[in-house]
This record gives sequence, C-alpha cells and structure tokens, in this order.
Amino acid sequence: MEFMHDKIASRLGGLEFGEKTEIYKFEKIKRLKTAARASHPGLPLIDLGVGEPDRPADRRIVDVLSEEAGKPENRFYSDNGIDEFKEAACGYLERVFGVTGLVPGIHCIHGIGSKPILAMLPLCIVDPGDVTITTVPGYPVLATYTRYLGGEVYTLPLLEKNDWYPDLDSIPHHICRRAKVLVINYPNNPTGQVATTDFYRRVVAFARRYGIVVVADAAYAALTFGDTEPLSFLSVEGAMEVGLEIHSLSKAFNMTGWRLAFVAGNPRLVSAYGTVKDNTDSGQFRAIQKAGIYALGHPELIAENRERYSRRFDLLVRVLNEAGFTARKPKASFYCYVKAPAGTASGKRFSNAEEASAFMLRNALVSCVPWDDAGAYLRMSVTFEAEGHEEEKRVMESLGKRLSGLNLVFDDRY
Repeated sequence: MEFMHDKIASRLGGLEFGEKTEIYKFEKIKRLKTAARASHPGLPLIDLGVGEPDRPADRRIVDVLSEEAGKPENRFYSDNGIDEFKEAACGYLERVFGVTGLVPGIHCIHGIGSKPILAMLPLCIVDPGDVTITTVPGYPVLATYTRYLGGEVYTLPLLEKNDWYPDLDSIPHHICRRAKVLVINYPNNPTGQVATTDFYRRVVAFARRYGIVVVADAAYAALTFGDTEPLSFLSVEGAMEVGLEIHSLSKAFNMTGWRLAFVAGNPRLVSAYGTVKDNTDSGQFRAIQKAGIYALGHPELIAENRERYSRRFDLLVRVLNEAGFTARKPKASFYCYVKAPAGTASGKRFSNAEEASAFMLRNALVSCVPWDDAGAYLRMSVTFEAEGHEEEKRVMESLGKRLSGLNLVFDDRY
C-alpha cells in the first residue's frame, strides 16, 4: 500500500481522496470551451462567463505599487495590516456607505482577498455540530470550511418569487436554534439583486432573535447603477452588534489578482479573525496595501466601471429579450441572471441549465455559467472582452445573431 494512502484527512475524503470522477463546474466549462473552439475555427468566443473585471487597475493605482515596491521599508511582514490601510478602509466605508464610528484595528482588519477571510471566519465561530445557513446559489467557501470543521450547512434558496431574497421565516425552528452563522451576499452573485435597508433590518432582527452571527459578503457593494446608491449592512442599526461585512478591492477597483480586502464590524469578531489570521498568514505585501490606500481614497475611480457595465447591460438585456429570454437590468454587480431555455424549436429538450449552457457553447460559441441550485438559470456577465462602445455593440450584435440561430424555446418547466 502506498504510504500516503491512509493519511489524508476525512474532511477531504480520507481513503477516497482523489478517487472521485466528478468534474468541478468551471473545469467542465473550460474543457467545453476548448472543444468548441476546435469545432468552430475562426469564430471568436463570446465569453459571458467571466467573473472578474475585463480591465486592469487604474494606472494611478499601478504607479503607486511601482513606486512603493522597491522601498526598503515595505519589505517587512505586515501581519494584520498596516495602520494606514485600516484607516483608509474605515474612511472608505464612511465616505461611500455612511458608516461612522469605526476605529481602525478594532473594527477593521485587512485580508489577502475576501476568499481567505471567508475561509478563516468559520475557524473563529464554528464548532462541531454548529449550523451555517447560507444562500444558494452563492459563493461556497464559508460553507465548505464549516463542513471541514465538523459543522453542518443549511442551504436557503434564492427564488425569483421572493425577488432573490432569502425567506428567513421558512427556516425550521430547530435549525435556527442550532445555527451559528448566516451568510448573505448583496449585491448578489449571481442574481444581481441589491439589498434594501428594510431587508438588512430583518436580518439584524433574525440574528438577534436566535443569537446568530451575520457574515455579509459585500464584494460588489460599490458597483451600483442609476439611482441605486451603495448600501452597507453595517449602516443599519444593530448590524455592528451581530455581524461583519467583507469588502474586496477586486471588483470595484479591478484589482482581482492583487488579493486585497478587509473585514469590518463587531470588534470581538474582528479580534477573533485577527487571531486566526495572525496564525495563518503574515499579511499582504505592504506596497500592495499602499496601492490599495490610494484606491480606497479615490472611490471616484469606480465610476468608469459603473458606466461601462451599465451601458453593456442595456445592450445585453435587449439582445437576450429579443432571443426569447426574460431579462432585466440589475441594479448592481456585473451579472445578469436569466431562466435557462427549456430546449429548441426542433424538439431538443434540456433537463437543466448545465445542458442548456453546454448546448449554447458547443453550437454558438457562447459561454455562460449554469446554476441549478434553485431552479435552472444562467449567469451572464458584462465583463466580456471589448474595447470601446462600438466594439461592445458589435459583440452584442454577434451574440444576438448566434442566439437567434439556436431557435431556443422557453417554458415554465423549471
């Protein structure tokens, strides 16, 4: 027997680790893209599945990084973040979201991206047997670590009939009594829905009633359109008592690969996160934090992204509706969430969104992300590659022609 055969932890499958043949959704999409390109040589892929900005960070942010990277004082570990970054984060929350009274280092600590923050928080909160309530579809990291730690996950579906808000009243009482964490994400990935003050008030009341910690993932919080103003969970009375909010510089400032974020909220929870973080990493490179300080101090840089995404949504929604989809422009994020087609006019039927998206990719070289967690839906992103408004219109015109050629049909089967 191979020496390592029985050494892998049970949380990763133990003896069965590496034996599963199931392919991760995004790996399936990657493989399908490769095959589709080979089948349609010369036809460019229209990739609506990308979940990161299509532009690099602003030149001024890059210039700060370049200037700071070679300074000898920036070579040291930063541990739980340099003071200047924490101050900038608190200032950003006040300037953009109206959150006041935050003390840097007490109410706020940085992270090497929001994903590690979500991974570490269960180590601060979840004991074996505790329940994490998480919305689906959604980002699974905190739920995954809950299971790693011997906790349980209760999934709360986001349904169109509820305007993509979780129905907190539907959660069984015995689950609420055992629950330790509620994870919410607004503006939401993938639905594009935004939170309201009334919704956040209901979340606070729910958390107080059952003694549950709220983790609000606010990665898209600043990417709002039209008359919709950015809204922070922490701006609602009582939120600071019951939870935390995670902000990322990835989406708003096009700093995806820079890995820089921060968590803010209840001081005891922030301190617990800082303890786990201190034993997990040694902080993000100081020069990156200083570039982040510039970004947080110039929220007007987000305006260009907002304008571009809003303009592209206008084009995408029109094209989708002309092709038979029922699409609405979201108020935030860069995702359009639409019901998947049921089949084609020739009689082909799709059993779920995954089959529908695979058909679109194979036959029209249009890539999107399927979600079958709470009905059959497709997520389409406006972060596709295109330089300037005219090229955006050409890409969308091509998308319309390709979708029209598929003769998709829709019904209420899902």
